[in-house]
Amino acid sequence: MTDKEIPFEEICKRDGRIVPFEISKITQAIFAAARAVGGEDYSLAEQITDEVINFLATRKLPGVIPAVEEIQDVVEKVLIERGHARTAKAYILHRAGRTRIREARSELMDVVKDILLEDRNGKEGEKVRHSPAEKMHHIALAASQKYYLDNLLPPEIAEAHIQGSVHIHQLGYYSKTLDSLQLDLYPLLRRGYGNAERIASRDLLETMRRMVLILQRSHNDLAGELALPAFDKVMGKLLRSDGRKPVGMPADTLKVFIDCLRTLHACGGSALNCSIAFGLDTSEEGMAVARIMLLELAEKAASKSGPRFIFMLKKGINMADTDPGYPLYRLALRASLRGANLAFCLTDPPGDHISDEEPGYFSTGLRIGENRRGAAGGTGRGNIASLTINLPRLALVSRDEELFFVELDRLLRLAVRQLLHRFEVLTDLQCHDLPFVMGAHLYRGSENLAVADSIKEPLEQGLMTLCFCGMREAISILGKGQDDLKEDSKRLHLRILEHMARRVDSFAAEYELNIALCGAVDENKTRRFVKQDRQDFGVVKGVTDREFYSNGFLLFLEDEGLTDKMEREGELHRYCTAGCTSKAVLFSGLEPEGMLDFIDRLSAAGIKFFHLSGGTDQFAS
Repeated sequence: MTDKEIPFEEICKRDGRIVPFEISKITQAIFAAARAVGGEDYSLAEQITDEVINFLATRKLPGVIPAVEEIQDVVEKVLIERGHARTAKAYILHRAGRTRIREARSELMDVVKDILLEDRNGKEGEKVRHSPAEKMHHIALAASQKYYLDNLLPPEIAEAHIQGSVHIHQLGYYSKTLDSLQLDLYPLLRRGYGNAERIASRDLLETMRRMVLILQRSHNDLAGELALPAFDKVMGKLLRSDGRKPVGMPADTLKVFIDCLRTLHACGGSALNCSIAFGLDTSEEGMAVARIMLLELAEKAASKSGPRFIFMLKKGINMADTDPGYPLYRLALRASLRGANLAFCLTDPPGDHISDEEPGYFSTGLRIGENRRGAAGGTGRGNIASLTINLPRLALVSRDEELFFVELDRLLRLAVRQLLHRFEVLTDLQCHDLPFVMGAHLYRGSENLAVADSIKEPLEQGLMTLCFCGMREAISILGKGQDDLKEDSKRLHLRILEHMARRVDSFAAEYELNIALCGAVDENKTRRFVKQDRQDFGVVKGVTDREFYSNGFLLFLEDEGLTDKMEREGELHRYCTAGCTSKAVLFSGLEPEGMLDFIDRLSAAGIKFFHLSGGTDQFAS
């Protein structure tokens, strides 16, 4: 067929543009499909192209320009009618693949546009101001997430994430790195950053500077949080290391260190994601360090940037007025009630000092302690990966208690498959892929790794967490909106927890890996669940009419139902061996002794990790 015989000269592209028609593109697409199934006859592809054009000519209306989709439909029709079923199938699959690529590109471009223009889209006075480096980092993550969903993840897992049944944490780093780490700082300082046993006071500022470099380099190898456990103990050992007499901690030096962490950024412009735990060291030097930090937190309570702080509580150390650390406990409460970025963690007795067997905690409440592949404890270990199950969506789909548990089992199996898939993907990484975390032997099990060795052995020391959100909303759906504290709601709460904990424990035993149930989920990350569920199920009172999903209660001291709510919160902490977090609010005017009694009640209920707000600043400095 010659150009003069073609009944149209232009076509309409998918985006509405009118462009010159090129007949060779049809032929090339047909030939590519034929080659995919073993065909090599280009002339046959040309003959089929002629038939496509002839068919379009018979249906052409004067002045109407054919669309790309219309031409492709005719190609499929002609291929099938001519008996080229295999070529037609290859063409259809190729066409579908190109469609997915276009859709993915379009979605990604929308995300990129939002990121680039985000400082123009906020409300007046609330405009986001990210640096160019941070914006480029967000764009790279968006592209990476799209790639993994379309090309690496099993389709059913990718679909579950996209539709909002589950959320895969740190998706943009899926095949590149781990989530978090409890950094054993003191041995690293001694081994690689000078002789920590001989540091004198004049060298302390230099030592703190080296700590900052260690944190920055470590964070560059991770996707999530870098935690410093027992910071007061580490600093106490440094201050005693001149071998003659205790060296005092200059307050200005420690304040400079904290201020530096508040402004420090890792590669790509992202803020340093770091937490500092302290409160259990009873040495003179360690307690001095803790006091300086708490005074700094109380003074700059309005600052929410930089590291999060965790004050560790333990009976016999700081919870009774006869304990050596009791004044620090009161000072920590003062800082917290002023609005400091501070959480409280109740550690398990017995013991009178921090040891390697102590579990490690992150600022979200995530806990790492037990270990199927080695010694227990948190130092040198971290969370490899997490996935969160959307319980309200499961309840909205099932609407029946027994069906809910059938579907919950299915989703738990899919969730564990995803964690195991990511574990296997990450075992392809070699030591040099995480040059500091593995290369400098920060991660437990990496001590003997050579540069090109797989990181599988250290990974086996880590934790994989199966999280959940929306426990209260799911119970509301299944219980037909009955009160949270009714006996049937309490029964269902316990049944769901027991079921999930039992199933997750069975998976951990089956695969002999550290897989644990976790209730410590950032509420902001559940906002996408609420938005998706509202879109699919409409506004459901007490469920999709809120901003985020919650597992537990907000504990008000003056609440008449406080005892029952504490009991329910305690169940969350007991069954979630990988951690959970609670929030407590104190009423204004409460005396210090009342606040201390309240925390004793939290402890008695089994609540191990919590944030405090409200109340008044009545604690002596």
